[in-house]
Amino acid sequence: MKSPTVYILSLGCAKNSVDSESMGGLLVREGFRLTTDPRKAQVLVVNTCGFIGPAREESLETLRRLAKGKQPGQLLIAAGCLTQRYGAEVAGQVDGIDGILGTRRWMDIVQVVQTLRAGKSPSPLYHLPEGTALGMEANGIPRTALQGASAYLKIADGCRRPCAFCAIPLIKGTAVSRSPERILAEARSLQDQGIREIILIAQDTTDYGHDLGLRDGLSHLISGLVAEAPGVDWLRVMYAYPGFVSDRLIEVMATHLACVHYLDMPLQHAHPSVLRRMRRPANVESVRRTLEKLRTAMPDIALRTTFLVGYPGETEAEFQELLDFVADARFERVGVFTFSFELGTGSEPLGDPVPHEVKEERRDRLMRLQQGISLQSSQAQVGRSVRVLIEGKGDGISLGRSYRDAPEIDGMVIVDGEIAPGIMADVLITGAMTYDLSGVLVGQEGKTLKT
Repeated sequence: MKSPTVYILSLGCAKNSVDSESMGGLLVREGFRLTTDPRKAQVLVVNTCGFIGPAREESLETLRRLAKGKQPGQLLIAAGCLTQRYGAEVAGQVDGIDGILGTRRWMDIVQVVQTLRAGKSPSPLYHLPEGTALGMEANGIPRTALQGASAYLKIADGCRRPCAFCAIPLIKGTAVSRSPERILAEARSLQDQGIREIILIAQDTTDYGHDLGLRDGLSHLISGLVAEAPGVDWLRVMYAYPGFVSDRLIEVMATHLACVHYLDMPLQHAHPSVLRRMRRPANVESVRRTLEKLRTAMPDIALRTTFLVGYPGETEAEFQELLDFVADARFERVGVFTFSFELGTGSEPLGDPVPHEVKEERRDRLMRLQQGISLQSSQAQVGRSVRVLIEGKGDGISLGRSYRDAPEIDGMVIVDGEIAPGIMADVLITGAMTYDLSGVLVGQEGKTLKT
């Protein structure tokens, strides 16, 4: 008898991708086969995103499309963040869903699939246990997501920060850190597979270990990772929280060669009054000092941040202060989002008073300002030799990323000539665009990426 087949589609962030791969690992261990073709699958799983309105709509549209195309005998399971918070509503809006699984109990995917395949459950089957804390482990299944020669490694999940605009604590609950031993073991395994870059992810990486009684836990974890997996070329840190980028963390990043000089620290705004309404750290001068420390310790560091415009009550003067801050801080990378009203969050009583067209205009203004800064930052790389992790090739060129570029959200380096993916190539930068660079090969070295 052929093994049953499962199609898993992951929506949203890299943290969701890790959960999706972990669910896939559990199913494979139980005898299922994974397929990338939904038409050939007996079970369809959509790991949804429910962070903001547009993400919810994408998840619902994806579920509707798969439900409409369901073949006789196929099962459709809606999993993840959206169903954790809006399980019954999702089932009510999409005909054809057979199972509902929340993000806190992703590790129960095998149980849900087997119950549905036995045909003895109500339709849809809800698996949303009341009061369940966020689950992080599942019988040795890695908490990683591979992307070519790079891998996301989840070190924690959930969040204990009070940000008024964010629904993550409602969806996932408070922060839960993984044990250092499990993380180090998975890093060693990634090294043995030939992975060249490990990207540490969590809702807030700088909060790692707080629930375990660790102080400055991220710094100690990085030092341990460098020692345990010396064959990994790059170690990248994502999602640092303002005010928690410690002097020790800066020192560790500057000291260890494997730590890429890159940091993603979402600031959300730069006006103290807006930040207080957001329930975010409002000491902007402290942020400036942190940025100065980072750049002093690592002059070549690439700093990324995100801002939220159109927050309830944001005045033109408050927005102008944000523009002035961005012009002065000169981040290498910036993402800008417009405020999305979310029921149940701390910002709900404030409503959504800023008109949509004002939000869009402010986002465009901020991005135009940043585009000029990013272009100048890119142009400063011309004439330099940088290490590039090659990710694809074809038509006489190769595409890769430098240390300045995180996967999916930042730019690329376009290299003359076709180089095998997984190779670390030395590239002389000869051209610069707003976000991307181009260059020619100086030299290359590589190691086999095991598959």
